[in-house]
Amino acid sequence: MIVDFETRILALIDNMVEHASDDELFAGGYLRGHLTLAVAQAQENNEHTPEALHVRVQSCLAKAIGNGELSPPDQILVLGMWQTLYEQAGAE
Repeated sequence: MIVDFETRILALIDNMVEHASDDELFAGGYLRGHLTLAVAQAQENNEHTPEALHVRVQSCLAKAIGNGELSPPDQILVLGMWQTLYEQAGAE
């Protein structure tokens, strides 16, 4: 189930490419890496729900922010996009 959810999110990111702003493209690309890492961690821990994935991605992003990887405006952009993608993938 978690891999199907990941696939839906990645498809949403891919579908934005033609109409997304540079900032949105950055956020989508940034989220890809964190999503892939979170899926791998969830699978290692036998977590198979979208909710577990959401927690894992949030944790990865919080760690990245704590490490200074994102400026405050980029934090808002990436976190907002993650929430939107998660909600859209859950609605499919």
